[in-house]
Amino acid sequence: MYTGSCLCGEVNVEVSGSITSIIHCHCSLCRKNSGTAFATNGFVNTDDFTITKGQALLGEYSFKAGRTRYFCRCCGSPVYSSNSDDKSRIRIRLGIFDTDITEQVLSHNFVTSKANWEQLETSLPCYEKHEPGR
Repeated sequence: MYTGSCLCGEVNVEVSGSITSIIHCHCSLCRKNSGTAFATNGFVNTDDFTITKGQALLGEYSFKAGRTRYFCRCCGSPVYSSNSDDKSRIRIRLGIFDTDITEQVLSHNFVTSKANWEQLETSLPCYEKHEPGR
């Protein structure tokens, strides 16, 4: 079981299953949404994800049809995103977790979109787009 919360603590989440396909994404959308050089995201089965507090405080933003990002309306913390083409899972920002996770990051993705000021030094695989198999 993993637990997490937004910056102000008004939205709390639980994940009862594993987190899969964890990557550092350097695309411009993830950079803008996180305000950092990259966002670390993983997938969680929808059935394993619960908002335990603050459901009414979640705002949403759709930048592409069928893709919605959910965030805390109080502090602006990104919480998760959904894709109507794959309702079986959600994509969650790993920074929201308060508990340690056991799964590891697989790769850096969209590295050709990285910020020009970022110095990418890593032993992880780097890909121009999504990791192979996705």
